[in-house]
Amino acid sequence: MEWLDYFNKSIAYVEDNLVGEIEVAKVAQLAHCSSYHYQRIFSYIAGVTLGEYIRRRKMSLASVDLQQGAKVIDVALKYGYDSPTSFNRVFKSIQGLTPKEAKQSGAKLTSYPMLTFQLTVKGVQAMEYQIIDKALFFITGVSLKLGEDMEAAQKQIPQFWNEVSTSGELQELLPLMDQNNPGVLGASMITPEVQDEWEYVIGVVSEQETKEFSRYEIPAAKWAVFSGMGPIPGAIQELQQQIFTEWLPTSGFEYAELPDIELYLDADPQNAQFQIWLPIRAK
Repeated sequence: MEWLDYFNKSIAYVEDNLVGEIEVAKVAQLAHCSSYHYQRIFSYIAGVTLGEYIRRRKMSLASVDLQQGAKVIDVALKYGYDSPTSFNRVFKSIQGLTPKEAKQSGAKLTSYPMLTFQLTVKGVQAMEYQIIDKALFFITGVSLKLGEDMEAAQKQIPQFWNEVSTSGELQELLPLMDQNNPGVLGASMITPEVQDEWEYVIGVVSEQETKEFSRYEIPAAKWAVFSGMGPIPGAIQELQQQIFTEWLPTSGFEYAELPDIELYLDADPQNAQFQIWLPIRAK
């Protein structure tokens, strides 16, 4: 369970630096993965983004300081906010009341404790999967450039799907599809070698090169493939969480930092048929 230990070390670093600067790259380094993959795994396991977790922890500690009589401006500066206005906005979004109100006797505040990652043996629901060794292949499609802000990316990607669908580009891609590899893919094209080039690609498996679309190489890899069905995005998010919290820790494999793929076989948003292709390597 080494990766659980690594993630707990990364959380300890966050905790030690809630007053000060938290470097996402350092957090990820302690977990032995890239910052992009760390943030993805974190959100799957914790149910919130890393950024939201950090804000919750800071505002929990800030609440204690305010209750103990500290000035709002001093608390704002302590937790990295340059102005009381920005601090007030974040504090109210998490606590439901202003810092000034939090100082009052009887104020109802919420405390978000430090996370600890651990293996929970559930055994409630069996998970079917396939291990597939796949040679190098190509995706033809369109891409969205992503920044390091995972929260922003989570909002941008659904908007990108909508834009590609309504523009007609998705329909133009379908005739290019390799019939031996059916389905529309959403691929996170992030690798350790090109960490500054984060892209999310919507496309199809194809050997064809066109002027209208870009071509992306997916390296040869071993994949764990999981199938699911249900409303999007809820069903796929639930399966992703189950993969990382229940399957991966006891699988004998670890997450390989290669592009990971969502494959949609039936894109009906109310009852989609999909697969998650997770790149893996032996421990």
